[in-house]
Amino acid sequence: MAIQMSDNAVAPRAHRKRTTRLTLAALGVVFGDIGTSPLYTVKECFSEFTGLKPVHEDVLGILSLITWALIVIVTLKYVLVVMRADNRGEGGVLALMALVSRRAEIPERRRRFYLMLGMAGAALFYGDCLLTPAISVLSAVEGLNTATPAFEPFVLPLAIGVLIGLFAVQRHGTAGIGRWFGPMMLLWFAVLFVLGLGQIVEAPAVLAAFSPLHAIDFALRHRVAAFVALGAVTLAVTGAEALYADMGHFGAKPIRFAWLALVLPALLANYYGQGALLLADPTTLDNPFFQLAPAWALYPLVGLATAATVIASQATISGAFSMAQQAALLGLSPRVRITHTSADAHGQVYVPAINWMQLVGVVALVLAFKSSTNLAAAYGIAVTGTMLVTTVLVFAVAVRVWKWGWLRSILVLGAFAIVDATFMSANMVKFLQGGWVPLALAIAIFAAMWTWWKGRMAVAAREKDGALPMELLLDSIGPGRVHRPQGTAVYLTAFAGNAPSCLLHNLKHNEVLHEQVVLLTVQVPDEPYVPPNARAVVRHLGKGVHHVVLNYGFMEQPDVPRDLAPLADRGVPFDPMRTSYFVGRNSFIESSRPLLPRWQEKLFIVLARVASSAGDFFQLPANRVVELGSRIEI
Repeated sequence: MAIQMSDNAVAPRAHRKRTTRLTLAALGVVFGDIGTSPLYTVKECFSEFTGLKPVHEDVLGILSLITWALIVIVTLKYVLVVMRADNRGEGGVLALMALVSRRAEIPERRRRFYLMLGMAGAALFYGDCLLTPAISVLSAVEGLNTATPAFEPFVLPLAIGVLIGLFAVQRHGTAGIGRWFGPMMLLWFAVLFVLGLGQIVEAPAVLAAFSPLHAIDFALRHRVAAFVALGAVTLAVTGAEALYADMGHFGAKPIRFAWLALVLPALLANYYGQGALLLADPTTLDNPFFQLAPAWALYPLVGLATAATVIASQATISGAFSMAQQAALLGLSPRVRITHTSADAHGQVYVPAINWMQLVGVVALVLAFKSSTNLAAAYGIAVTGTMLVTTVLVFAVAVRVWKWGWLRSILVLGAFAIVDATFMSANMVKFLQGGWVPLALAIAIFAAMWTWWKGRMAVAAREKDGALPMELLLDSIGPGRVHRPQGTAVYLTAFAGNAPSCLLHNLKHNEVLHEQVVLLTVQVPDEPYVPPNARAVVRHLGKGVHHVVLNYGFMEQPDVPRDLAPLADRGVPFDPMRTSYFVGRNSFIESSRPLLPRWQEKLFIVLARVASSAGDFFQLPANRVVELGSRIEI
């Protein structure tokens, strides 16, 4: 009995230890963006753009709006509702799109609508990935101006230097320094809480802003100005989508616990502290966050803030890598070269093309806007757009998966959609001041994704027109008609029933068909992970020809040689040293009978040229790959 009680006592302790570890890790990844919002949110709420002054009633009104934005959008919507919509434990807009698209009874037109929503959400997310590093790092370095205006000429060079260094180290991965992210952000949130609490003690009357009546009164008094101010209030909830997107890495429980027990109290304390400071001394409006600190703590606080913004930027950079991998696997974007930077850590990938394009984009934004105040005008549209897309997709999940019924779904998700649409409309007011930048970027990315998806459908249609059924090909192969060397040839094909074009080219020009032939089809279902027992489906066609289907989830990295090796026990001969991989390297040309509009046709051809080779994407050994080209009219 004593031993049993001891075992029972160990299990809860181990569970608590694991939850604590995951909670700390989540602080370093999930909450970086929303955790650094106090650097600029309050200041922007009283900027020249809103026209508001830090008088008593308006300070309480703004604080009340920030408070209830955090409660309604982050706590009620994301923490309590959206995080329930997991796709086998995974979150994020593409995982959500795959979840609602997976049901077989969905009509094709509705499935395409969900696909377009997922593309729109992903495109808006990429815009956020550019703006977050730019505004976060720049706002942290601007804290030096609080000490003395002499630092002003060095703010831009320092910010750009930090950003270049951040992107330059991505190829080495973050496994080594990642273990410090959690403790660093824990210190950051502790500092936020202490700085805010110290000022609240001086002016406890500011706590009255917790009442939503102050937000309502503010809206009724200012009307148009209050609507414009919502665009600045949005800055307080940027990063909310990360709670959902990173759910697969840490689980819902640690993220919810970290938000409710630590992050939300620290954020509210700091916002209220800044409000109390403005009530006591309105001249601190130029940078109320850094002026919360005593003079001796300013430089250490700038250093800590810079570290926190670098961590926040790292989360968006890693998120962009992950999004690129998911989009490529789901067939929404061209294949990209992906490098794994850690043998142990889940999701530690590096995508060189995305990394350097992000760096160019972020530095261009910093040089173009020159200050966090100017960048704040561009921030918000991408964030609120992604939030609205998430709400619409979760509505579909509530009706079709959770079986909530239309009335309940409309009451709950409809209310969230109204809030999202209101915030997005408020941010559209800043369109000409820079809001067009993330929107233009999102439109360009959406157009590229939609073109790639439609182009793949067009290519499939062309290939099917000239395809030869595999059964007919096998019937035509008699003894002595073709040379059959020893070894195994693996031909990648998208169509199970037809002979791949590269196999036909090999037969036509070389009259060669290996002794063992594997027709390999890689499929990506609308699931993040595929269990090992469902990885491979094998069908033997006779005459040494086998058809193999390898299934990968959209969160997995395909590794064809690794997953073909175990199939030797299922009748598929596989010797790594005697296996050759034949890959079609298609080039596309314009057709006199185009299946796409001309502009999409031209764009697809350009995208196809920059796509990574199938050999690299599927991790085929370079010295065993044979590429056979063909020209396809689209």
